Amino acid sequence: MSIINKDKEYVAGTYARFPLEISEGNGALMYDEEGNEYIDLGSGIAVNSFGVADDEWLEAITVQASMLGHTSNLYYTKPCADLAEMLCSRTGMKKVFFSNSGAEANECAIKAARLWALKNKGEGNSTIITLKNSFHGRTITTLAATGQDTFHTDFGPFPEGFVYAEANNLYSVKELAENNNCAAIMMETVQGEGGVYVLDDDFVKGVCKIAKEKNMLVIIDEVQTGNGRTGKLYSYMHYGITPDIVSTAKGLAGGLPLGCTMLGEKVQDILTPGSHGSTFGGNPICCAGALSILSRLDDVMFEEINKRSEYIVSRLNGVKGVKSVSGRGLMLGIECEKPAKDVIASAMAKGVLVLSAKTKVRLLPPLNIPFELLEMAMDKLVEAIEE
Repeated sequence: MSIINKDKEYVAGTYARFPLEISEGNGALMYDEEGNEYIDLGSGIAVNSFGVADDEWLEAITVQASMLGHTSNLYYTKPCADLAEMLCSRTGMKKVFFSNSGAEANECAIKAARLWALKNKGEGNSTIITLKNSFHGRTITTLAATGQDTFHTDFGPFPEGFVYAEANNLYSVKELAENNNCAAIMMETVQGEGGVYVLDDDFVKGVCKIAKEKNMLVIIDEVQTGNGRTGKLYSYMHYGITPDIVSTAKGLAGGLPLGCTMLGEKVQDILTPGSHGSTFGGNPICCAGALSILSRLDDVMFEEINKRSEYIVSRLNGVKGVKSVSGRGLMLGIECEKPAKDVIASAMAKGVLVLSAKTKVRLLPPLNIPFELLEMAMDKLVEAIEE
């Protein structure tokens, strides 16, 4: 039985997989079971920050695995403490909660915001404003937080306490804040799964002003945008704001499952023993991987990320069949005249792996993809778009 047939036989059918079996990879290159080579412009959906089997990352997790693979959170471990310190020192956040995924990081953010509101504003102030076209995860609560009707079917009843504002519409946010007893507003500064839409500078700053006036917390979902993806350590840093809570995951540990909820000054002590927890959160191997990734995300790397971004956009501007390019850094969406699925299939046949987001072709290459590989990939992608 082939791997594809075995998967169809035994794995729950929750994914519309591409007809491709990946067997190994190195950096920005992936190989199928027959040895065919592909340039990866997807990074496991923004997870493999420095590509597959990055040498420094591999050494860090291997050394840690040889010493301690796991212990419960009843005990202290050095990688967990070191990573928390690094995150706080680089963001100005005060405390960190580690989990396994972005959805869990957002669940923690929601719990922390509601607990803060209960203690500081009283009962009944639990509503959280999110944005239409957002995506915050696939647990029941994070589906409810997601501002897309298509996700609010089949699995009901969904938890109450979420209302949805129009992105880039301050009046919509203000109206919801005035007519609901709100704990917080939660938003992605680049709506990834929603189509790679960037929030306006004035809107983000305006939301923070409304939150201050209404005594609400600001939660920034950095699950996909974080850890260098947009050309800064976290995407909110493009706006010069200071959130109260920041969630992240995906590229944090460079290929291992690690979620993180960073708590600012207002909420730093809101979570107490027994109020939240995770068996695997802060796993030593995952934290060692994250330390390797974060330690290399510096101003030099951000400059390199932005150079790659500018190159991609310049290659796409004026291309026949490209209607628009959106996004920031190495998180880009291409609206094509052809259906995205056709461009993706053609690119794959040419040896380039790309993704989709709504109607767009989405690019999330490794942050350090070599320029020669990026140039080759863009040549083939342009062909796929134009043909």
